[in-house]
Amino acid sequence: MPRRPLDFDYQATTPCAAEVVEAMAPYWSEDWGNPSSRQHRLGLTASAAVNLARRHIADALAVTPQQLVFTSGATEANNLALLGHARARGSGHLISVATEHHAVLDPLQQLQREGFSVTLLTPGPEGLITPEQLRQAITPETQLVSVMAANNEIGVLQPLTALAAVCRDHGVTLHSDAAQAFGHIPLEPDAMGVDLMSLSAHKLYGPKGVGALVIRDGIALQPLQWGGGQEAGLRAGTLPTALIVGFAAAVRLAMQDREQRQQELSALRDQLWADVQHKIPGVRLNGALAPRLAHNLNITLPGVSGSRLQRALKPQLNCSSGSACSNGAPSHVLQALGRTRAEAEASLRLSLGRDTTSDDIHQAVIAIGDAVAAVQS
Repeated sequence: MPRRPLDFDYQATTPCAAEVVEAMAPYWSEDWGNPSSRQHRLGLTASAAVNLARRHIADALAVTPQQLVFTSGATEANNLALLGHARARGSGHLISVATEHHAVLDPLQQLQREGFSVTLLTPGPEGLITPEQLRQAITPETQLVSVMAANNEIGVLQPLTALAAVCRDHGVTLHSDAAQAFGHIPLEPDAMGVDLMSLSAHKLYGPKGVGALVIRDGIALQPLQWGGGQEAGLRAGTLPTALIVGFAAAVRLAMQDREQRQQELSALRDQLWADVQHKIPGVRLNGALAPRLAHNLNITLPGVSGSRLQRALKPQLNCSSGSACSNGAPSHVLQALGRTRAEAEASLRLSLGRDTTSDDIHQAVIAIGDAVAAVQS
């Protein structure tokens, strides 16, 4: 049997941890009640499980359980935050960053069609924006700013606390897509000054299909769907008890060893970067090396056909040439950093996971080197 390709795409998604699967198991069949049907034991059991999960996740973020609204994932949470807040305010100016995920950029395009004005800030060559850059973009009509905590392609960490201070000085709401950051770096939205924060379970070894929006008290939101009044009237629909329980189990797992895991992954990532540079002269790093997610490396391989590189790598390495949602188009993130279309296509996002080993790093570098040599020949 041929060897399974090495896994280096843990930012696209992660496998469900065994502890998470075990925690969810009773709620698929034994404790199958609807948490909104609290007239009997089945419903009460499900409701109690949801409440406990909500408290565990809220505790990890240092917010109150009432600030947490469960969604189907970060994409829905982004839509609820952006569309919901902008429509509740009625009109105005919105600011975001050209390197955001399409789950932010596309709702902003919809709001433009509805009459809102939108400014997209261009980050510096290392992928970061500055508080002064944001300050200069704010106008008297600005009502909402959206800046992701950690970029899904290049892994850089935006200075959220400093950006939040600028927003607070101008009375502007700040939203952050934290799907890639939650469980990997410390996040306390209230302490940081972030008013709305989107989360996803499947980026931290939880199940797909569940996420949440954290909402600061007093932030106006218009729901996107109606029909049941769940989640304080902001997100109608029967709550998926098993997925929510799994989300909380994944958060507990992530918090238990976050600091140690980040140290280990950072060392492996640095080994990967050093070895790739030694193997392939001229390789370029995309985005600042710090501040950056410990498990992310994004590189451009010079003078290489991106499509041929991907074909050569596919049998050996599971990785991404951009984000998992790019549908084959050249990365808008890398092009915003100044990479050409050809350079963006010849780039790799290598993301490490809990099970990545030093030997995996060694084998990945060999695979990339061999693929580059095959394409160049």
